[in-house]
Amino acid sequence: MAAIPKDLPPRSTVFAYLDLWIYDGALDRMHHALYEACREQAGRDASPTACIIDSQSVKSAEKGGLHRSTGFDAGKLIKGKKRHILVDAEGLLLHAIVHAADIQDRDGGFLCWHAVGLFLS
Repeated sequence: MAAIPKDLPPRSTVFAYLDLWIYDGALDRMHHALYEACREQAGRDASPTACIIDSQSVKSAEKGGLHRSTGFDAGKLIKGKKRHILVDAEGLLLHAIVHAADIQDRDGGFLCWHAVGLFLS
């Protein structure tokens, strides 16, 4: 995120607004409004009736980083992180979550679905 385009305000200002928008829920509201507009433009109902979930395990760098928790995905023999994404039938992102690779797909899927249930309610 250090590479911010030159036509934007200083990095500290951009991050201050981003933090504020996350804190007060504005970022979620913006995503939801744009999501509904995209679905309606595609000729679909504003709310999805079906969704697709998938996961991917990725190797982690040895350095710490923001999320230091890693795990071992025994099914794919990968030590690192796992991401679960939930998309609608149009391929529009509903939710994404990143956690240690040792989280089972069933549990990661539940976390994604639960978060989306809160998002869509």
